[in-house]
Amino acid sequence: MTSSYDQKGKGLEETPNGMIAWGVKGNWGYLNNSLSNGKRFVVGNKNSNYTLVVKNLTQSRLEIVLSVDGIDVLDGKPASTRKRGYIVQPGKTLNVKGFRKSTDAVAAFKFASVNSSYSNLSGKGTRNVGVIGLAVFTEKGIDPWKYGAIEKKKRANARPFAEAPQLRAR
Repeated sequence: MTSSYDQKGKGLEETPNGMIAWGVKGNWGYLNNSLSNGKRFVVGNKNSNYTLVVKNLTQSRLEIVLSVDGIDVLDGKPASTRKRGYIVQPGKTLNVKGFRKSTDAVAAFKFASVNSSYSNLSGKGTRNVGVIGLAVFTEKGIDPWKYGAIEKKKRANARPFAEAPQLRAR
């Protein structure tokens, strides 16, 4: 797909803004990836399952909208940044193993040929097969870098018990 790689890696890769780290896990751990011309390529084995992993590196909640092959992982419909995503708490890691089919079931992510892709088999076409999409949203009016520190300080200085009343009841 590309003639030269600028950088190679394995494991979670931090985004340039440092808000999240993301990676793709196979059956035996994180898969190798390469960066070329601003695009990250992950190599997997045909018919093997994989999991998308996203870690929140900020001090506030983030909403993570994910798509695979142009399909939203939560509703199985065409992907869009206007859709809802997963809420990931500060410092926590999200592991997504497949397309959500119900609250209890997922259709596992699997490396496949273009014709055998979930997107093609579900009638959604092949235009974005092989593309993993990720959008990150912060809470409105909250600085993801400052909010956590202030909140932590407030909680550290909070009194665990209410103060006794100054006047005695009559």
